[in-house]
Amino acid sequence: MILNCSPVKRLNGRIHLPASKSYSIRAFIIAACGGNSQIKHVSDCEDAHIALKTACALGAKVSFKGSIHTLKASLVKVKSKTFSVGESGTTLRFLLPLLGLHVHQARVLGKGTLVGRPNVHLCETLRRQGMDIRGVSDKESVPIIFNGGQLQGGRVTIDGSLSSQFISALLITLPSLTNDSRLILTGKELVSLDYIQMTTEILSKAGVHIKRISSREYLIKGGQSFKGLKNFYVPSDYGLAAFTMGAAAILPSNVTLQGNLDDNLIQSDGHILEFLQRMGVRFEKTSRAIKMKGPFNLKGGIFSLKNCPDLVPIMSVLALFAKGRTKLVGIHHARAKESDRISDLRNELLKVGAMVSETKDALIIDPIENYKTGQLLNAHNDHRLAMAFTVLGAKIGCRVQGIESSHKSYPAFVNDMKALGALA
Repeated sequence: MILNCSPVKRLNGRIHLPASKSYSIRAFIIAACGGNSQIKHVSDCEDAHIALKTACALGAKVSFKGSIHTLKASLVKVKSKTFSVGESGTTLRFLLPLLGLHVHQARVLGKGTLVGRPNVHLCETLRRQGMDIRGVSDKESVPIIFNGGQLQGGRVTIDGSLSSQFISALLITLPSLTNDSRLILTGKELVSLDYIQMTTEILSKAGVHIKRISSREYLIKGGQSFKGLKNFYVPSDYGLAAFTMGAAAILPSNVTLQGNLDDNLIQSDGHILEFLQRMGVRFEKTSRAIKMKGPFNLKGGIFSLKNCPDLVPIMSVLALFAKGRTKLVGIHHARAKESDRISDLRNELLKVGAMVSETKDALIIDPIENYKTGQLLNAHNDHRLAMAFTVLGAKIGCRVQGIESSHKSYPAFVNDMKALGALA
């Protein structure tokens, strides 16, 4: 589907920000590991729906009333099962170590952008620790076949240089084992560490405790019982707020973004607030709303997105309108997302005349005076590229191919942009 975006004169109004996809997925999967849970204001995106279906496939009984999902976990092991995780990489990774606790054999299926995404570091660790599990090709992509065995604790090592999801997956499963575990993270440079803290925070709310020795070592007591998540209110998603905030930063605007902005719950994409401030953006923030009146004279600079690679697309668009060069560094792992968020993003921005270059680990953007209008930009089935290009379109005008991919994380995105006046 192609979305036509025309330049707009002004943004005005208020919207309610979507709930965090990352917290929703973690809450559903952790709720399926034990106890009774009440989870409020979950994301309604495709990935969150898949996580809920996966929790049910793991035996959880689910009911829904108002804005609260109630889950009752079941730890009964079944003979065999087929799991379908759609395009949700997070759900896939969290599921794999849990298979040994819930089933004797399993097939894990995926589709779309998940096909070809690498799981090799996680599968190698699971095999070393006693699980008979293997994916397709040297990337160990879906479909993945589990033929028995159970994750064993003790000394567990995993490469943490590609995805923090592998580490979170182990932290969710290891507490249920009978023996204690020492999780050691290897690899030249660890990425997305805030997401690991997010996982341990939710585990703590479920009565499960992880002892962090350092950024590369965790001690996990075995035999822990998941008590369930009691009245857990999912916060609003800063990574998704980044798109409407980005639009308000480069266009005349007077907007209010309402939501549950609880800063006691870490969000890696919360770095967008700091990045915007460094670029010269000003806003008023409370625990219930963000208010912005743009536009702003943006400044370039060097920004490390090592721990927040999902911000690469919108930060690249903002850099097009900043004074001076912008370098987005520490982003090599952005190549293994729904798209190659370095090369694919660069190639699309070149279509509007942008001066963008890349290295293995960075994007370098030099702004120009005028950009080409009306270009067809391909989102490469990547929800964050689609939304970033829509913001760009509200500024200069373009067509976005693949806007439907925004449903993966933000189903109301187009409607919210219309409500603010960014789309006709």
